[in-house]
Amino acid sequence: MTKTTYVTEPFLPPLDEYIPYLEQIWENKRLTNNGPFHREFESALCDYLGVEHLSLFTSGTIALVTALQVLRISGEVITTPYSFVATAHSLLWNNIKPVFIDIDPATCNLDADKIEAAITPHTTAILPVHCYGNPANVEQIGQIADIYGLKVIYDAAHAFGVKYRGESLLRHGDLSVLSFHATKVFNTFEGGAIVCPDAKTKQRIDFLKNFGFANEVTVMAPGINGKMNEVQASFGLLQLKYIDQVIARRRDIDHRYRELLNGVKGISLLPEPEDTQRNYAYFPILVRPDYSQTRDELYQTLMDNDIHPRRYFYPLISSMPMYRGLPSVDAAGLAVAAQVADQVLCLPMFPELEEDVIEKICAIVSGAR
Repeated sequence: MTKTTYVTEPFLPPLDEYIPYLEQIWENKRLTNNGPFHREFESALCDYLGVEHLSLFTSGTIALVTALQVLRISGEVITTPYSFVATAHSLLWNNIKPVFIDIDPATCNLDADKIEAAITPHTTAILPVHCYGNPANVEQIGQIADIYGLKVIYDAAHAFGVKYRGESLLRHGDLSVLSFHATKVFNTFEGGAIVCPDAKTKQRIDFLKNFGFANEVTVMAPGINGKMNEVQASFGLLQLKYIDQVIARRRDIDHRYRELLNGVKGISLLPEPEDTQRNYAYFPILVRPDYSQTRDELYQTLMDNDIHPRRYFYPLISSMPMYRGLPSVDAAGLAVAAQVADQVLCLPMFPELEEDVIEKICAIVSGAR
């Protein structure tokens, strides 16, 4: 029977290595609420990622919602229409107005050159995405934020372990938000984290993710239940033991795709970012008008051959019903994002992807058979 290949499959360490963690949880009788594995995992992640402070969450989306509350963001926030819906949804959850601007065609990240024109007296922050794990223009964004007194929260859902110019990409901005969803390079089934620069900010984050409790009888703010449990945290500790070899395998797959698809007429590959130690989170291709099929026809051809790619990110967030009334969704101002969304196709990318499947995928794309 032919195995169906999906765009991503979660890395799962050997089950027998996970059993001792579960046995310890049962022995501790501590399932959540800042248990020993939770504390150990936070510390281990800080060490691995090269950051000082990090707070674990039950999901990346709840972490985004909370990050906006931590910095007391209100009014308008400049962001990208080319992302997973959680980016903009987190703004609506906080009664914040998203202001969409176009993306850079080479990186698919927020076009920093368009930020200043979108700033109004109501703008309080910028919410860029490190799309596909490729760094946003952190220097220019930081300079603009400093000039106009804006906060910067990076949606770093794709950017686990990414280094830019020799240091963690997560150190940029006021806060960075990670996702540990099962589709990500590093996962805890579901999960996420906020990376912050100081202990005082981490304390406020920890209050907010636990209903606002500062102690047993004192509630400091209307917080939420965003805590990561011990099962997730222990799984993360086990995953962390394998993450370097996971990323190394993803790098090999990325290079093999580039070798086999380079020069295929009508297929464009995103350039590799400079000064970046990547995590190879995704492998997007752009299906240009001079290709032998449309993007959706190629998508269906792959599906018919038991290969399940994804159109990340299509449709644009700005085209969805809850955002259509915003002035910033005008198509003329988002032309690059619209074009990329209509052309993008992410090919399968996960550590267990075998060579014969890679060759099959590339043969289909090369010949559209």
